[in-house]
Amino acid sequence: MTRNKVIPVPDGRPHIVPSVLSADFACLKKSLRGLERSAAWVQLDVMDGHFVPNLSFGPHVAESFRAATPLALDAHLMVERPDLFIGSFAAAGAGLITVHEEAHTDIGACLKKIRALGLKAGLALRPKTPLSRALKYLKRLDLLLLMTVEPGFGGQAFMRGLLPKIAAARLAIARAGRPIWLQVDGGINEVTAPQAVRAGADSLVMGSAVFSKTDPAGFIRRLTKILQRG
Repeated sequence: MTRNKVIPVPDGRPHIVPSVLSADFACLKKSLRGLERSAAWVQLDVMDGHFVPNLSFGPHVAESFRAATPLALDAHLMVERPDLFIGSFAAAGAGLITVHEEAHTDIGACLKKIRALGLKAGLALRPKTPLSRALKYLKRLDLLLLMTVEPGFGGQAFMRGLLPKIAAARLAIARAGRPIWLQVDGGINEVTAPQAVRAGADSLVMGSAVFSKTDPAGFIRRLTKILQRG
């Protein structure tokens, strides 16, 4: 297994990315079994209790996920100082590191550091953060993540009022002329996934909607086929 396996480049089709925050931590390999045949990669929701009102896990737990799945890992750093964690999550096996534009640090320097490590770089925006604040970074990005709930807790309802923001981001990416994933995260399920895809998203993060199923991998395959048919 390549330790820092990076995410693929966009292929023009929508893909589902399971958020492992909803996986069974007591039996990781069983919980993630078969996902390599259905998912694009998996996301690690890293929360520090300050940037968002919740705590999740750190690099040592990320190492357990690296050992449990051959899929690429995206460390979504919902933390105040992502610059302090980039190196440790890279060492833990992340192939993509996503930082928040609203973090209390130099975002440009963070993206430069991620790419200098040979990894893919992502930038995330909270629901209320204007898209314009991400546009100056497009030349350095491999993924743009738009949060469609307030980050910190799973199971929230998708904010449909953000669909125009998704559409505007798709247009901006097209104008940039670079292969950048447009990801949405928050309240994505069988109903809201098609709405996000129609607006322009090609990467959909799903947590409880995936791992609450008796066959998560089969669910992802079925929904992906529906989404790719349009």
